[in-house]
Amino acid sequence: MITVAEAHALLAGLVAPLEMEQVPLAEAHGRVLARDISAGRDQPPFAASSMDGYAIKAAEAELHAMFRVIGESAAGHRFSGALGAGQAVRIFTGAPVPEGADFVVIQENVSAKGDLITITDGPGAKSNIRPAGVDFRKGMTLAAPRLLRPADIALLAAMNHDRVPVTRRPKVALIATGDELVMPGERPGDDQIIASNTFGLQAMLAEAGAQPRLLPVARDSHASLATAFDLAQGAVLVITVGGASVGDHDLVGEVAAGLGMERAFYKVAMRPGKPLMAGRLAGAAMVGLPGNPVSAMVCGYLFILPMIRAMLGMGADLPALKQARLNAALERNGPREHYLRARVEEDRVTAFDNQDSSLLTVLSEANALLVRPADDGPRAAGEMVNYLPL
Repeated sequence: MITVAEAHALLAGLVAPLEMEQVPLAEAHGRVLARDISAGRDQPPFAASSMDGYAIKAAEAELHAMFRVIGESAAGHRFSGALGAGQAVRIFTGAPVPEGADFVVIQENVSAKGDLITITDGPGAKSNIRPAGVDFRKGMTLAAPRLLRPADIALLAAMNHDRVPVTRRPKVALIATGDELVMPGERPGDDQIIASNTFGLQAMLAEAGAQPRLLPVARDSHASLATAFDLAQGAVLVITVGGASVGDHDLVGEVAAGLGMERAFYKVAMRPGKPLMAGRLAGAAMVGLPGNPVSAMVCGYLFILPMIRAMLGMGADLPALKQARLNAALERNGPREHYLRARVEEDRVTAFDNQDSSLLTVLSEANALLVRPADDGPRAAGEMVNYLPL
């Protein structure tokens, strides 16, 4: 068996950043920016009013001062003339500031009669003008790699980009294995259960920016597994769930080897998740996950997500651990790293009593994995321990 860190390093070596593609701006949310992108213009491209009011000269902005209104400047429709002494231009938020003006007195501080206005309340020192380029200047760069959030999409639009260079989404094939499995919505036989692992992994991978594809359940036969691997062609990562252990019906490794898989490792000193297998098959990375639901999902968090991030150009670092105080004492850990389903509330962490790797209800209630190093000694309540947020 190898350690979690060794498995992580070997898995990272099975993948590489994918190529770039251009997508419409409206489809770029949630994608990873593949190269630096620069602004094509200043924002705003002109000095603009930040309030509704009247544009005047700052030197004339005094209480009781009077001005003659000579025009109007609205968003998209600037006043084309120049402002002279004792003159004002009616201006609205976002409108270009007229030539000669450097102050906007807000409309609440003004009384108007015909084309004359009088400042009736102290105008204050704030100019109420947004300088040209106050947000960003032409040439300002948004650095890659970067997971594009809604605010980034708005920024790219303001930078005048209608298409965005992003990293291609990794295509991932998900294969559930086992005679005991039926798909959700089907009627299971007396000895069958519902396939759940691949659906959880599909959601996890889609959220991470991949393109997961669920393949039909592969039965416990060489022919069915070989067909499933054939259907996975075109994927850069093939994930099997179940069938990777050492039982008489665990055929994944045997079939994959027969198809030419180059194995990187088999078995990791961790729980849950010990029977983890990985390698390369037909030009794609392949990972065989354990069949227990919690084992599959924990391995997904620890190993598959970093592989997806690596292919997206975001690096393959292990998830960052956080710390909290134990709510209750823990007994000595065994020789494998242990990832206990736990609940973190404020600065306290509580491990669930039942850590059976088949219990999806416990995983659903958990918001963290409490990490126990191999051979970690007993831990008292109140001690600081590491956890992985879920």
